[in-house]
Amino acid sequence: MWYPTRMKKNRYFRFCAVAALAAGAVVATDWHVDSVAGNDAADGTTPATAWRTLERVNKAKPAPGDRVLFKRGGLWRGTLSPASGAPGKPVTYSWYGHGPKPIIQNSADRSKASDWFEESPGLWSTRIVEPVLHEQLWDGTSCEGWGESWQEGVKGSLRRVTENGETFLRAVCKVKPKQGAHLVQFWGPRKRNLPDSAILRLKVRSSKPFSLSRVNYTLARHPWTQAMKGTPPRVTVGEDWQTLDVFFAKSGSVEEPALHFSIGDVLPEGATFDFVPVGLWRATLDTDAMLPFDVGIFICDHGKRWGVKKWRNPDWVVQKLENELDYWYDPEKRRVVVRFDRNPATAFSSIELAFTRHIISENGRHDVVYDGLCVRYGAAHGFGGGSTRNITIRNCDICWIGGGLQFWRRNEKTGKIAYPVRFGNGIEFWGDASGNLVERNRLWEIYDAALTNQGRHDTETDIVWRDNVIWNSEYSFEYWNAKLTANITFEHNTCVDAGSGWAHAQRPDRNGAHLMYYSNRAATTNFVVRNNIFCRATEWTARSALDWRYGLTHDHNLVWNDGAVPVFRWLEGKSRQMLDWPAYRALGFDPNGEFAAPKFVNPALRDYRLAPGSPGLTLASDGGPVGARDMPGLDGDQSLSPAK
Repeated sequence: MWYPTRMKKNRYFRFCAVAALAAGAVVATDWHVDSVAGNDAADGTTPATAWRTLERVNKAKPAPGDRVLFKRGGLWRGTLSPASGAPGKPVTYSWYGHGPKPIIQNSADRSKASDWFEESPGLWSTRIVEPVLHEQLWDGTSCEGWGESWQEGVKGSLRRVTENGETFLRAVCKVKPKQGAHLVQFWGPRKRNLPDSAILRLKVRSSKPFSLSRVNYTLARHPWTQAMKGTPPRVTVGEDWQTLDVFFAKSGSVEEPALHFSIGDVLPEGATFDFVPVGLWRATLDTDAMLPFDVGIFICDHGKRWGVKKWRNPDWVVQKLENELDYWYDPEKRRVVVRFDRNPATAFSSIELAFTRHIISENGRHDVVYDGLCVRYGAAHGFGGGSTRNITIRNCDICWIGGGLQFWRRNEKTGKIAYPVRFGNGIEFWGDASGNLVERNRLWEIYDAALTNQGRHDTETDIVWRDNVIWNSEYSFEYWNAKLTANITFEHNTCVDAGSGWAHAQRPDRNGAHLMYYSNRAATTNFVVRNNIFCRATEWTARSALDWRYGLTHDHNLVWNDGAVPVFRWLEGKSRQMLDWPAYRALGFDPNGEFAAPKFVNPALRDYRLAPGSPGLTLASDGGPVGARDMPGLDGDQSLSPAK
């Protein structure tokens, strides 16, 4: 190459050097995580220098295009908080090495005999853990920096009061026509650098008795991410001043959360509620022994047996533990109590207590890929979070999800507890989701819906669910919305035995159905359900309402229910119609579908491919078989076999 001058030549070489550095700066990095031999102090860039914990992964800031790889055969406990990528350059969470899929679960192992003690004959408890207080992080006695929210016709006020030389906050609830925790909210000062656990000390009194239920540290704007969950003691706030200690445990990553009271469901109409936030202290506990969150599933020997959850509610109603493996969670002492005739750890080789936390929490995340993970044992959602876009979830096993307390449903007339509403869903995209793809996953033993995207007043667009295999979930797919719905595709999925899982018998509302369409007031276009297998459900194959008559297409599906179970539960006003196959088709659904029993290759081993001679082999709109193509879980990967 010819260079006119030495100066131009030098400039050329400098340009090349800068370009090379720039090119090197955008090269994607693989980060490795090994739950056995890893070291969080290592750089993570090779298998030999892998990180070890989820905490280290959550603190990392992978760049768009990077991959976070978990070693096969490993197991991690806690919540994964992914990083966002960029369009065309997602951050990928996947695997490396050989062996079973890497497992991420949000549960506590209580498999040792020393984990349990006999509280009374036939009642066994996990260890009771008391916090130890350290330095004070915040003095709130000035009662400054508080805000209020009264919604949907509820009228009241929050103001700073000084009486007899003492300053406190006074909330007066004047009119309360509805019940709902979100209807009355108080927002306190924001706090940076919160510890993993803390104690908030409150002085409280009320002219009308009630019990505090929701005190948290939360992001004070959409998507309202929770940073620390508080556990108020189960005491009645009465007319005399009393001091309460609210234990807080870290539940999410938020830079500057605010102290948040959400008490619209418990604050009585006409009540005057006075409180003083005395202060916040850092607390330490024996974290290996404590159960800081509600336990929603009691799993023995990886699902061969399970416990039935009983309840201790804020109205002081305590259900009896009458049958073997009945249990309840005690939030004050952060323990589980179970009915069993001997130490349960001597009867089972494995006991896992699933926490009411999402296993993968992706609020506001975008451009993320998950591939080849096992996500299990969590009592909230497997994948949960709102306002997601360009999320891909493929080749994952998702099981034993839900069952934890979401909120208490109250009787609107009496204000008393009616029943608990429990989490959760295998994969949920909550509110304002777009561009998401879910394919080739296996999902089973899900308390609510295996798959769902939903929202109250949101936009749900361009979401594809395909080639998934689902069994023993209360619902295979759930949907509802109230703003805009467009381009939702549910195709080539195999859905078997809705309502036949661990949760069905202990639900307050049994709704075993493959398709659960709640009220959908959203403008809806191109919502297509096609080429699927819907085989057996305990209540009905699908449930819908009048506002779903337009914008929804069902076709080329193979449907089968045994006996007298209806195909469709159709709600029109107050009228409820149980429809058989001809009546369902008369509504315009599945003109090219078929009502017949599929023949599977080996259902005992969860091989739900259609066998030779089965109905549905040429039923799909492309002329091939309906149901999942390239059946997941049959490729030699036995990371979580059905026998477990």
